Amino acid sequence: MVKKIILTSTLTCPNCGFQKKETMPEDSCQFFYECENCHTLLKPKSGDCCVYCSYGDVKCPPIQQDKKCC
Repeated sequence: MVKKIILTSTLTCPNCGFQKKETMPEDSCQFFYECENCHTLLKPKSGDCCVYCSYGDVKCPPIQQDKKCC
């Protein structure tokens, strides 16, 4: 059975709490993301592969598929 991959995640800025739903790339990681509200540049937390794994409500597609991420 093929696992359904979720391609959207709501990112929450740790600086100001602003949230935005974004579409994740299917085959790569996103290392940087600029908050639209306060312009903080988000980077993955230590041990996480991308901003979606650190600040999103859904992990990135490679992690969802139990693959190594970038």
